[in-house]
Amino acid sequence: MTLSSSVGADQEVASRPALTMADFHKMDVEVLGGVGTAKAKALASVDVESVLDLLTYYPRRYIDRTNRAAISDLEDGVEAMVMAQVDSVFSKKLRGSRTMVRVTVSDDTGRLGLIFFNQPWRDRQLSQGQEVVVFGKLDRYRGQYQMTNPIVDLVGDETGRIVPVYPQSGKAGLQTREIRRWVDEALRRSESRGISDPVPESLRQYHNLIGRHEAIDGIHRPESMDAQYTARNRLVFDELLRLQLKLIMRKRAVERAAVGISHDTSGELVERFTSSLGFPLTGAQRRVIGEVTADMARPVPMHRLLQGDVGAGKTVVAVAAMLTAVQGGHQGALMAPTEVLATQHYLGVSSLLDDLAVPASDSLLAERPLRVALLTNQTPGAERTRLHGSLASGETDIVIGTHALIQEGVDFASLGMVVVDEQHRFGVEQRAALRAKGSQAASPDVLVMTATPIPRTAAMTVYGDLDVSTLDEMPPGRTPIATRWPRTAAEEAEVWEQVRAEVGRGRQAYVVCPLIEESDTIEARSVTETYERLQAEELAGLRIGLLHGQLTPAEKESVMALFRGGAIDVLVATTVIEVGVDVPNATVMVIVDADRFGIAQLHQLRGRVGRGDQESTCCLLAADAVGIAAERLRALVETTDGFELAEADLELRGEGTILGERQKGRNDLQLASLRQDKEWVVGARQAAGEMLDEDPDLQRHSELRAEVELLLGDDDADYLMKS
Repeated sequence: MTLSSSVGADQEVASRPALTMADFHKMDVEVLGGVGTAKAKALASVDVESVLDLLTYYPRRYIDRTNRAAISDLEDGVEAMVMAQVDSVFSKKLRGSRTMVRVTVSDDTGRLGLIFFNQPWRDRQLSQGQEVVVFGKLDRYRGQYQMTNPIVDLVGDETGRIVPVYPQSGKAGLQTREIRRWVDEALRRSESRGISDPVPESLRQYHNLIGRHEAIDGIHRPESMDAQYTARNRLVFDELLRLQLKLIMRKRAVERAAVGISHDTSGELVERFTSSLGFPLTGAQRRVIGEVTADMARPVPMHRLLQGDVGAGKTVVAVAAMLTAVQGGHQGALMAPTEVLATQHYLGVSSLLDDLAVPASDSLLAERPLRVALLTNQTPGAERTRLHGSLASGETDIVIGTHALIQEGVDFASLGMVVVDEQHRFGVEQRAALRAKGSQAASPDVLVMTATPIPRTAAMTVYGDLDVSTLDEMPPGRTPIATRWPRTAAEEAEVWEQVRAEVGRGRQAYVVCPLIEESDTIEARSVTETYERLQAEELAGLRIGLLHGQLTPAEKESVMALFRGGAIDVLVATTVIEVGVDVPNATVMVIVDADRFGIAQLHQLRGRVGRGDQESTCCLLAADAVGIAAERLRALVETTDGFELAEADLELRGEGTILGERQKGRNDLQLASLRQDKEWVVGARQAAGEMLDEDPDLQRHSELRAEVELLLGDDDADYLMKS
């Protein structure tokens, strides 16, 4: 496959079909002038191997040459971007193997120094007379203005009003001007045939989107910043539409192929359970139980994500789902990521189901007790053997456990409902293995739960193949948690006095640290050092326990049992207590080096207190926190709403970490941002659903289907469906 290369060829190619993404994918970048073996290797190092890769290697920013900052306009301590000319380059070796390169640049208004530490290649990259774009923070050193380790782009002698700046690689020797030259050539040689647009015109008109050829040209060679914005909107929509089409198609294909259990939802067991709780369900709990029950009645396996803030009542929903299976003669299994959490769930669920009777299947009048069991690696051998037998015979109705549930030898008579708690803590294969414990004739329903609220756009993207239920209402009686961020030594001392005061009132406290042992590389107080210091100093005389991941499961459970029973006043722990641990008498949470944690983790930890009817406090110790870390702590102080915090988290750290393993393909969400493009996420999902309602296999949109398959491989979809 080649691009047109001469005027004489234009008439011939004009009659040929427009170029598709598949056509560009087949063209090696070496078809472009100036891309020899060395440059092709350099481009491959940034995942550009085909002309398609090049056309989707988008500029990271633009310089409006009619509206750029001058050096004289720069402000001390403020990040800014200027275009200037290199006047001089000076390289110097420092002590050890360190280096410093000092560059002086200037424009019509002044001069600026650039200092690069340990970037010796800058001496080769930059030379007198070059035009460069510099982005960094201005500071003053010995009376002179300079930027330290700024971002530098070589732009060459550009005369255009809007100059695109591409991601560059100093090590690979790629410069923005040559990338721009190759892109220009690819677009110029595509003009005769044009670039095909597989998105229906009616859909483009509905969303006021320009054509694809115009969009690709506009993202690389915009005539104005407005033109770049319009082009970006179109290409963002394309990325999101492809992703949603892939997810929805795969989900519907699985539903068509898979045989599920059509559960009998007319029984009274769930109603007996909810009536025995002693407190009313929230409206959100009733709504979500209804969604789950409706799914379970269908003859296709349920794949539903249940998200809810800490304390929103997810366990009650999970129990109701398992009881729906039990009342029809099936079994339920709940898998938790840790021994501590599995045991906690077992104690909590057993308490909720205490004295609940199940109508016997062999008699209209007889009833039998509901049987709930716990299976972990700590289950004694004889008990394990007995439990294996009772699961295989159907004698046990509900089993709660760790990954021990998926080990060889664990078989179910009829597994009808699988609940996976804190699903992000499990590997894909572990979740799939538990689902596979169902019968070969029918797959069990699956409910995955998370207490880490997910922004709506991220849920639509990351979990696009799952139905999402949200508990967005807190049960009455939950005491709000006051959150403090002490900044001074005196304020930190007050925190330990508050811990003492709460213990004096008969309450308990957590102290959480990020590390188990001292580290030279991370300045964070270890849990063992903190435990020893608090025993000797701030909390001397109190009963202090220690809990971390290096203890054996039996040791962990022993410590937790003592804490639950009130024999320990203060539990010093790592994040092993992050999820699910429920001690209503604990009213203070102190998080040491809180700037080392993310928003979601801090919110989870804070949720360990405020579980009773007493006022509770969370104290974030991080006196030196700055930048994004400080913004995270401010967000925690300002709100206890997990969904607000999830949106703040998305704003602060971007979607890359939230998408996680979803974002594996280099053509997957190159431009789209879940922060900036929320309305496009919603619009693309709606459009994909409507398109597939009318054309389930995209037979009438064959080019679009081919594009989806090309840019979003089956491996990604398989990963999502397994999870």
